[in-house]
Amino acid sequence: MSATAMPDIAPPVDALPAKSSSFYTAMRLLPKDRREAMYAVYAFCRAVDDVADDGGPAEMRRAELARWGADIDALYAGRPALRVRDLVEPVRRYGLLREDFHAVIDGMAMDAFEDIVAPDEATLDLYCDRVASAVGRLSVRIFGVPEAEGVALAHHEGRALQLTNILRDIDEDADRGRLYLPREKLAAIGLTDPTPQAAIDHPRIGEVCAAVAEEAKDHYRQTWAIIARCPRKVTKAPRLMAAAYRLYLDAVLARGWAKPRARVKPGKAALLAVALKHGIV
Repeated sequence: MSATAMPDIAPPVDALPAKSSSFYTAMRLLPKDRREAMYAVYAFCRAVDDVADDGGPAEMRRAELARWGADIDALYAGRPALRVRDLVEPVRRYGLLREDFHAVIDGMAMDAFEDIVAPDEATLDLYCDRVASAVGRLSVRIFGVPEAEGVALAHHEGRALQLTNILRDIDEDADRGRLYLPREKLAAIGLTDPTPQAAIDHPRIGEVCAAVAEEAKDHYRQTWAIIARCPRKVTKAPRLMAAAYRLYLDAVLARGWAKPRARVKPGKAALLAVALKHGIV
């Protein structure tokens, strides 16, 4: 799938994120109990993501995702399977909701079985909610963000990060037969029922990407407005992730959409400045 926001659900396959990742840096800002809870949620998300992307034939993936769903149900029934026991304490302590875990699984199933190519706007929004904002809803409870603000923050920041990922990864996704750019925006440049490669090769694809970028920018604006209303001590991780991912969005916009499109990565100095501003100050 397009690298999902867990803010990252799909970096290289390890038990935990790389120490250099923005996720790892953000989690280091948390107290030990909250950090360990986030790692448990992260491990769950990575495991189901691996099933969706690399879990073998479709029926095998379908069965394994169903087993994960059954394991989540058993966890909430007080009969946790071994592979979800690290979630017992986070669920108890932070009131994590069963439906958010199921939403993540459902998002992975969309990638595994629906071969997402030019979804309509509503389907794309549902996908972003499941693979990004649902993870955000689990996360903000662990961070300690007040309930109403936390749900809104997860909504907007999850979509901001996921749309950023989609724009960053259009070439890689096309190589895998996937296209997350919305159907309505593609139709506006004359593309109906395009293949992923035909879409990203279109001379006007930049117009579509620019329109998606504007939506991402609006979600970033909403994200920062919510963060400003919340206690600073509970928003360090969301602030760092929003600032770091905005660097990626700015980088792809600065690069432009003409081929060949080089893979973008913000400079170390810019990332360090974000870490200092939002992680320490």
